Amino acid sequence: MTKKYTIGIDFGTLSGRALLVSQDGTEIADAVMEYPHGVMDAFLPDGTPLPPDFALQHPQDYLDVLRTVIPAVLEKAGVAPQDVVGVGVDFTACTMLAVKEDGTPLCFLPEFAGEPHAWAKLWKHHAAQAQADRITALAEARGEAWLARYGGRISSEWLFPKILETLEKAPAVYEAADRFIEAGDWIVWRLTGRETHNACAAGYKAIWSAEDGYPPREFFAALDARLADVVGTKVSREVIPIGTLAGRVTPEAAARTGLCPGTAVAAAEMDAHVAFAALGITEPGRMLLIIGTSGCHMVMGERAVEVPGACGIVRDGILPGYYGYEAGQCCVGDHFDWFVHRCVPGEYWDEARAAGVSIHRILREKASRLVPGGSGLLALDWWNGNRSVLVDAQLSGMMLGMTLRTKPEEMYRALLEAVAYGTRMIIDTFERCGVPVTELLAGGGIAEKDPLMMQIYADVTGRAIRLSGSSQAPALAGAIHGAAAAGLYPSLAAAAKAMGRLRDVVYTPDPASRAVYEKLYAEYVTLHDYFGRGANDVMKRLRRIAAEA
Repeated sequence: MTKKYTIGIDFGTLSGRALLVSQDGTEIADAVMEYPHGVMDAFLPDGTPLPPDFALQHPQDYLDVLRTVIPAVLEKAGVAPQDVVGVGVDFTACTMLAVKEDGTPLCFLPEFAGEPHAWAKLWKHHAAQAQADRITALAEARGEAWLARYGGRISSEWLFPKILETLEKAPAVYEAADRFIEAGDWIVWRLTGRETHNACAAGYKAIWSAEDGYPPREFFAALDARLADVVGTKVSREVIPIGTLAGRVTPEAAARTGLCPGTAVAAAEMDAHVAFAALGITEPGRMLLIIGTSGCHMVMGERAVEVPGACGIVRDGILPGYYGYEAGQCCVGDHFDWFVHRCVPGEYWDEARAAGVSIHRILREKASRLVPGGSGLLALDWWNGNRSVLVDAQLSGMMLGMTLRTKPEEMYRALLEAVAYGTRMIIDTFERCGVPVTELLAGGGIAEKDPLMMQIYADVTGRAIRLSGSSQAPALAGAIHGAAAAGLYPSLAAAAKAMGRLRDVVYTPDPASRAVYEKLYAEYVTLHDYFGRGANDVMKRLRRIAAEA
């Protein structure tokens, strides 16, 4: 019997990856392509300057990933295309495209090439905060029940704030767009020729639920009369479950990718949520931490309860049969990257070059020799705003306790600790609201590469943490979704059980470190509430002054 394979395609913030997997979950070959245009936050390709808080991408980069990485893994593995039976796609979300009826992005059209709102708005595009605040305020005023599913606040990262921003700032783009669509769904459309919208992204990023659908027409009309019919025209009402067949590879897509026509393509998934399958998580209570550029914290529960600051409570959003809870941090790897490029002196870079290692490796080694609390520093993890539990993109980073003796490695460690404090705040909030967190598991680039950070997570949370069995969890999970869509297994849960795995590595809390971190976490909570819950809105006032200047 010929062995069958599936391919997972993981579209991250900076690159796209394909992973070829056998039907038992063995990883055979992978290929990565960096996006040539990266994240556009200063200029468009034609030189058009971008306003503050913009984060855009070039959809051509996504297409080039398909043309590059799929043929690469087939060639590397020596696997015949006809033996690949399924494909699964995951993507950052909400990454939104404005497209024509045939799927052509507006930014591909000459008349819109210099219009920022015509380009793909990346998940961390935060320029729609004012629109998100208005959506929240209107929902509160109208007593919309769905607001509770999102912790009482709508995020600037989500679909409808970005659509409203487009309508208000670039009405010509809004009028010209036949659809606003998640980038993951757009990739599936490019592969299958069929427009679909996945339940995960719709539920967590587009205010949709399996029970009630989208908010009613009256809500959108009250928000802006021009938005009255946005659902059903600009946003499709058709939503398909995760782990199901979205369509099959068209002859045109086969010619571009090297896949065979007719290959099954699964419904798209969000890049963090999809990873549950890679770790074989099919039970409630086991929280998955995806630690990378940003952080995502997810757990399944058997019932729906309100959790302040949750990014979404979605039935069947992670696995059929359970409510999927999501929370997150906007800035994890991003603020380490900011720190090393803006705050680390030249001699540290010289040391890294001489040793032939990364600057992060040098800082981690120095930071690992420090004792908890020894620097006298305490930081807030809001360098890119706060996603959970405050849901406020207007908050900013802060570090307290610096003196003329403060060293870069002490500041670096304080940032590591701040992310762990933010994670504990999320866990404590879930449990306080009646959502059990029985176990912590972790995946993502930082979880794989940074033992110091994982130990700090364990010490701060007071919980043991197990790691994903794959260094490429989202891509593996995409392949698992592809296997379910192709019918290799009777359900997504069965595919996850058969193909997902954990490593034997476990980080356990150190009692002495944990005792110190209990004191520091209490101080973090004080600062968190003082600056984040309205006692002192100085961060927002400073942003307004900067904008006026």
